[in-house]
Amino acid sequence: MTSTPVRTRFAPSPTGFIHLGNIRSALYPWAFARHHGGQFVLRIEDTDTERSTQAAVDVILESMQWMGLHYDEGPIYQMQRMQRYREVLERLVEAGHAYPCYMSTAELDSLRERQMAAGLKPRYDGTWRPEPGKTLPEVPAGVQPVLRFRTPAHGSVSWMDRVKGQVSFDNAELDDLVIARPDGTPTYNFCVVVDDIDMRITHVIRGDDHVNNTPRQIHIFRALGSEPPVYAHLPTVLNEQGDKLSKRNGAKSVLQYRDEGYLADAMVNYLARLGWSHGDDELFSREQFVQWFDLDHLGRSAAQFDAEKLKWVNAQYLRALEPQRLAQSLRPFLQRLGLREQGVNLESAALLLRERASTLLEIAELSAMFYAEPKPDAQVLEPLLTAPVREALQALLTKLEQLPQWDAASVGSALKQVLGEHKLKMPQLAMPLRHVVTGRGQTPSVDAVLALFARETVTQRLRAALDAPRLSSAGAQTD
Repeated sequence: MTSTPVRTRFAPSPTGFIHLGNIRSALYPWAFARHHGGQFVLRIEDTDTERSTQAAVDVILESMQWMGLHYDEGPIYQMQRMQRYREVLERLVEAGHAYPCYMSTAELDSLRERQMAAGLKPRYDGTWRPEPGKTLPEVPAGVQPVLRFRTPAHGSVSWMDRVKGQVSFDNAELDDLVIARPDGTPTYNFCVVVDDIDMRITHVIRGDDHVNNTPRQIHIFRALGSEPPVYAHLPTVLNEQGDKLSKRNGAKSVLQYRDEGYLADAMVNYLARLGWSHGDDELFSREQFVQWFDLDHLGRSAAQFDAEKLKWVNAQYLRALEPQRLAQSLRPFLQRLGLREQGVNLESAALLLRERASTLLEIAELSAMFYAEPKPDAQVLEPLLTAPVREALQALLTKLEQLPQWDAASVGSALKQVLGEHKLKMPQLAMPLRHVVTGRGQTPSVDAVLALFARETVTQRLRAALDAPRLSSAGAQTD
């Protein structure tokens, strides 16, 4: 590290939703900047005007906001920097680092076909590249040229990648890159370099699908009199089938995880470990991650997404949340399910239910037992209500009405007394009791569940079930 302030960036293209592999490329530079007290820049690379949309920009901004990856500068839009790019293009042409190329698309396609037929790597052959003593073809009338960067013809370009180690490319393998289209619009590799220079980016932490762009970008940096930043190219994130995580391979939007009830801090923890490690630590706070993060412990191998592991991490975070924050996080999910928070204390319900859930949405779905009227299935409940069970439930109703204190311990004690007096096992009494009070056959411990309801709610539902007409074996009601 030098004394130069650390400045990193995240530079997504707004051409669709942002998935976990994308957001990891924001997480690491964000953490590196925070670790070093530096600056984190958000740059929107929107020069692909046909595919870029404002909706995709909004998704990027919303995803970063939810994840808590707050940027210090930006968003900076490349399309708003066109005048700056034109100025730098003129500089490169004047300095002899770029030149106009009038080769048509048809000519270029024909050239590539001939090269491939000869077993050669398809590449631009330098037809319009000025050289001492070389006579260039006559400029065709009415043709707008592209601008090509004059790549050094000999030697090599190399850099010490903080993930991959020493990387080197022979210049002979690199043809002259198009840096401006016929309409003057600059291309990706050129814009990136100008942006990184102007924004004083010191470290570029990005996916390894950019490795082949890096030698070209380094050449442009040096042609503009600037040293390139430190590069760290992150290995690919694979999906559960071992393919590259992508929109085409079933990757979900970051915001879909939010809507499914994952916590942002859990996502940060999980993604941090998807390509980086701090010893054997599996769970850590956002603050610890920032404190520990460095480039030396980035993995060199592709990391594989594991949905079950993400669920496990999220479950641990749910169980560690303070009750008030847990309830606050849960309320939007209740509202989405049409559940009205009334009667049962939400903090208490959430604390009980989170032991059986991995996401906020799962807790909300379970909490319907407290916030929706139960609809016991008569076909399920009736066989459970045998004469001995009915008699025991009537005795339990009496005991519940007379309890001096309404809490789980008291309810549990009443249950045990009734079981002992009527020679029944817990499932024989608990199963119909759950159905009657909650409408469900499975819940957490029945005494804990009952204690969260108001006593009157439990006794009223129990009394109504015992007073209801019974079904005959043919399904007809009987007295």
